[in-house]
Amino acid sequence: MSTTDRDWTPIVLPTVPAPAGAYSPGVRAGSLLFVSGQTPRDPATSQIIGTTIEEQTRVTLANVERILKAGGATLQQVVSVTVYLSDEDNWGRFNEVYKTVFTAPYPTRAVVGAQLRGIMVEISAVAYIA
Repeated sequence: MSTTDRDWTPIVLPTVPAPAGAYSPGVRAGSLLFVSGQTPRDPATSQIIGTTIEEQTRVTLANVERILKAGGATLQQVVSVTVYLSDEDNWGRFNEVYKTVFTAPYPTRAVVGAQLRGIMVEISAVAYIA
């Protein structure tokens, strides 16, 4: 199936290396923008940034925001977030950083413990674009 056969558009970030796996960083489908799980990697070098949950959360949220912007959305248009933490005990520290980026009323959110292969946090999101 080619891209032209689909009713959605992949979000392309020309200044960022393509994903290592078979996925799009983001997809626009009608008024929804889906952001694939983002990690605390530098978009230019793919190096992990940060040694604390706070640092890695800030970088990860910046990567989410970068894809939202490329798709024509902002953080304020995010309606749902899924968070994966390598250590559930980091939830409180993660949440403090999260609250500096998202404001009330907050998007829906699920936080799940996961094995993340050397990182502390991964975040995916869905935005509604009117």
